[in-house]
Amino acid sequence: MRRLRALMKKEFTHMRHDPRIVFTIILMPVIQLILLGYIGNTEIANVPTVVLDQDNSPASRALLDSYRTTGNFSINYLAYSEADINRLIGSGQAKVGIIIPPDYSEQLAAGRSAQVAVLIDGSDPTVASTALAAATLASQAHSTTIRALQLGALGAAVSSSQPVEARTRVLYNPDLLGSYNTVPGVMAMILFMTTTTLTSAAIVKERERGTIEQLIVTPIRNWELIIAKITPYVLVSMVDVVIILAIGTFLFGVPIRGSILLLLALSALYLLPNLGLGLVISSFAQTQQQAQMMMMPIMLPSFMLSGFLIPVATLPAFLQVVSGLLPMTYYLFILRTIVIKGAGIELLIPQIVALFIFSFVLMAFAALRFRKSLD
Repeated sequence: MRRLRALMKKEFTHMRHDPRIVFTIILMPVIQLILLGYIGNTEIANVPTVVLDQDNSPASRALLDSYRTTGNFSINYLAYSEADINRLIGSGQAKVGIIIPPDYSEQLAAGRSAQVAVLIDGSDPTVASTALAAATLASQAHSTTIRALQLGALGAAVSSSQPVEARTRVLYNPDLLGSYNTVPGVMAMILFMTTTTLTSAAIVKERERGTIEQLIVTPIRNWELIIAKITPYVLVSMVDVVIILAIGTFLFGVPIRGSILLLLALSALYLLPNLGLGLVISSFAQTQQQAQMMMMPIMLPSFMLSGFLIPVATLPAFLQVVSGLLPMTYYLFILRTIVIKGAGIELLIPQIVALFIFSFVLMAFAALRFRKSLD
């Protein structure tokens, strides 16, 4: 027992002298519980919705109320033209567009069927399927209410068709193919994991091999070291980008509707914050094992909160804030916007600016962290 106690004391001493391991051991279960608790709830609610109400009557407002009461739609935008709806859906600000015709109330008052157009962003099939079913059910439920009122007021003059008919149309992905959503997400995740994993061991390997002293005695500057470390990984990772795009297109049938050159340029931009993050981790870690453990609390939120599994808009408010701190969130939006929607750079300015800021901050911090000393 004395030997056993001595060995146990030795292990606790190692843990006490390396608080990063204890921090990771305690932090990871908490992060997993919180994230899995929210992500495990697959119910899609409060889908951002834009409305073009050309009738603007009590009848049209009652219809919109029936959509709100489902809990699936959150009417965040009011449009003044169909161009506004196309712009908001194309930019990803809205996932659903509802267009109420100018004669909506007149058609109902005459006992005829009124048609309502519902446009749905199909770039995320999970959200699109839920919105499609919810829009159909909401229209049917509202039709039942109107039919009862019409029968009391008009009697036999009521049309046999449904009072409200939702004409749904899925944009960008009419067949709701899951590959349109998963392939860009897998691409963003693979690039994040490979680039961050490779560079997280970059400086650590110098320490473990004993070559860090050679870097210290050279006249190289901090920023020169950072550029020298990341440039080979950028070039190799761009080969990965081309391979993944080719596999996604030819094997999984995901078309690239936008500019390939723009997609490659922004993919290269996305690599920079990931490589910078890996170098920051490498500057803190003493061994490659520590670097891998320090990556885990970052990798899990990136996988779950970037919009890969469920839309960011449906997350709780505080998790949306966390999502905004992840470079993968912005790159995943860029991928889906260019690949699936075929949009240009004009809709991607906020995401591009965010990736530039992440790149500058992480690269600068990595350069400051590297000190030409053995400490």
